[in-house]
Amino acid sequence: MDLATLEIFLAVAGDRSVTKAAKAIGRVPSNVTTRIQQLEQDLGVALFSRDGKKMTLTGEGETFLAYANRLTALALEARQAVRPLTPSGNLCLGTMESTAASRLPAPLTQFNRMWPDVSVRLTMGVSPELTRSVLAGELDCALIARPPQAVLAEQQSFSDDLQKLQSELIFVEELIVLLPPGHPDIKSASDLRVGSLAALEPGCTYRRVAEFWARKSSAVKTMEVGSYHAILASVATGQAAGVMPKSVLELMHWLGNARMHDLGPVETFLVSRRGDRASALDAFHDVLVATRGKAPHLPPG
Repeated sequence: MDLATLEIFLAVAGDRSVTKAAKAIGRVPSNVTTRIQQLEQDLGVALFSRDGKKMTLTGEGETFLAYANRLTALALEARQAVRPLTPSGNLCLGTMESTAASRLPAPLTQFNRMWPDVSVRLTMGVSPELTRSVLAGELDCALIARPPQAVLAEQQSFSDDLQKLQSELIFVEELIVLLPPGHPDIKSASDLRVGSLAALEPGCTYRRVAEFWARKSSAVKTMEVGSYHAILASVATGQAAGVMPKSVLELMHWLGNARMHDLGPVETFLVSRRGDRASALDAFHDVLVATRGKAPHLPPG
């Protein structure tokens, strides 16, 4: 067992998918599968139960997760002890609301514990706005969603801005369309039996991806709402479907049968200005990478 294996385990535990975890940590899926199998053989227990492509932690896996988190945290502290950073001042971090809710609690908690003298200022926004704020020097860095290439091609200014920044893939989100209770499964937007698609503001990357998917169905119109809870409420009325990352749905209380349609992966990148690596940003990057497999494992509710 080594730290690389623990990183792989945490990534799969966080994303619940070998394919998404492999993409997030820059490995091929076959290598991830092999390393997980070797870890299970070494421990003599099954850490995951397999249901198609979905990887769910077993009871033994949940127990091992706590130790893996502690070991990677200790490794991070050990690196700091022998190669000390001296982060200070402020860190202006931009993030999407969904990422703040489902992905940032663990790294921000760890960062604050290790470097309490750094003041972190969070700014919420949509990806194009956050990207422009990083370029303008208003933010040190931001976690933004980069849409699939077909969608990005229609956002030339956003695409141009991204090319000017240093970026690193951190998370891979599974974007879904949540269907109302009782709605039958769908294969395309034309199968929707509701006339509205509840989504956030126009600059939201997830909204752009969903609208790109729904454009072949003229009967489906976008209904703009102000939060993911409002999306959930709109779906509960039975009058709309809703678009959100699956990781966000897993944090929310949903009484209905969570029938959904998969829109595919959307990548989350950490972006910063090229050559601009202040000590606080370096420290946050290290914590973010070390803890990126630690998405909250909470049942809906």
